[in-house]
Amino acid sequence: MANHKSSIKRIRQTATRRLRNRYYAKTMRNAVRKLRATTEKDAAVELLPKVQKMLDKLAKKNVIHKNKAGNIKSSLMLHVNKLA
Repeated sequence: MANHKSSIKRIRQTATRRLRNRYYAKTMRNAVRKLRATTEKDAAVELLPKVQKMLDKLAKKNVIHKNKAGNIKSSLMLHVNKLA
C-alpha cells in the first residue's frame, strides 16, 4: 500500500478514470457494432454522425488514440457507402 498522501490520491484518481474510460470505450464499441450490423442505408446514414461524434470526443479525451478513431470512422464510412 502507498505511504504518501499524494500517491494514495493518485491511486483513487486512476481507479476512477479507469472505470470511466472502460465505460466510454465499451459504449463506443457497442455503437460501432450496432452500425456495422445495420443493413438499411437510411438507418445507417442516420446513425453514422452520432457514432462519429462519439469517436471524436473519445479521441479528444485520450480514451482512444486519434488515429484509431480515424481508422474506425473510415471503415464505417466505407460500410455505409457500400449499402444499397
